[in-house]
Amino acid sequence: MIRPLIAALLSLAWACSAVAQGLSGPSSVESELEPGDGLSDPQYRSDFPQNVTPRWFRWKNQLAENGFRFNVDYLALGQASNADLGTGEAASGIARFYGTWQAAERGSLTFKIENRHSYTDVAPQFLGLDGGALSITGTAFNDTGLLLTNLFWTQRSEDGGWTLQVGQIDVTDFVDVYGLVSPYSGFQNLAFNTNPTINAPNQGLGIAGGLKLGSNLYAVASVADANADPSDPSFDVFSDGNLFKSLELGYTSGFDRIYFDNIHLTIWHADAAEDGSRPEDYGAAFSAAWFVDNQWMPFFRAGASKGTAALYERSVSAGVGYYGRNTDLAGLGLNWANARGIDGDQFTLEAFYRFSVSPGLQITPSVQYIVDPLLDPTQSSVALIGLRTRIVF
Repeated sequence: MIRPLIAALLSLAWACSAVAQGLSGPSSVESELEPGDGLSDPQYRSDFPQNVTPRWFRWKNQLAENGFRFNVDYLALGQASNADLGTGEAASGIARFYGTWQAAERGSLTFKIENRHSYTDVAPQFLGLDGGALSITGTAFNDTGLLLTNLFWTQRSEDGGWTLQVGQIDVTDFVDVYGLVSPYSGFQNLAFNTNPTINAPNQGLGIAGGLKLGSNLYAVASVADANADPSDPSFDVFSDGNLFKSLELGYTSGFDRIYFDNIHLTIWHADAAEDGSRPEDYGAAFSAAWFVDNQWMPFFRAGASKGTAALYERSVSAGVGYYGRNTDLAGLGLNWANARGIDGDQFTLEAFYRFSVSPGLQITPSVQYIVDPLLDPTQSSVALIGLRTRIVF
């Protein structure tokens, strides 16, 4: 079963000679190395921290001219909740070192090393759960320690028609992405990141390919380790046979706007764990987002799954993002969801405003409001306020 899956993926990746999307969503290393969210001519209020460490940035630019680009950044998130249960507060940080090395004309090596740590007993990722809501309120801000989240080779065709990645990959970099998907620069709640009905694995060994099927159509497929643990990378994935598989078919206005103007359908399947810790799961997700006048990004996203391992069995999200002056970004999203084995429906509202002080400094206050929290029906609602900062060197 495994070999035919890998062979089919390789055939998909090598089959076409047009322009592919590059497997680089907003949270990928490739995208985060480009300031300004991929917008043309981004404007900022300041050039901090470049103006206080000019030698460092001149050295980085010299390395970039020779094909080696990297960033060192630090993100921190603090949240407070009015929930009747739990601690009511959470804070954590993420230190990251990531980059790419253009080792060949059409091949490159991508890496990312992270240290995720919590300042409080409960990390923001779990503050909603701690307060009685079935909700990941601080995606990626946990206490998992030192992680190898990317170490893969990318190969592209001469005309850009296909892209292939092999190595330590993060499927959430390219599975079911849209312009506001990144928890580092956009929404914080998982309801508005990668679809919460998708049982996406942690970062681990895998292979992924993307290609163009027409002037506006593309396909992306992946096979990855369903049991991945980036704190202890394993290379015995395909012999074990516990895999996550995905296939996405999409439409875009142009391949330079792949996650700005995007409509796609994603289907996925995750094998059951051999030790019984995770049942088999599968489902489908739909996403539509379009960048209007290079300012407004309305979106609609929905998903359904067998519901045995993913956070939600069914989920529908809608909202809008607005890019203002100085590449500021405002976002407003509303989600409805239910979960297997739990009666009732849960509604989540999130609003945020990201102040882009400079290419290297962002400050993002946010509000989340969860109605009818599924894990504690005695509460009618739970509210959270948050503050996220990011500094890039």
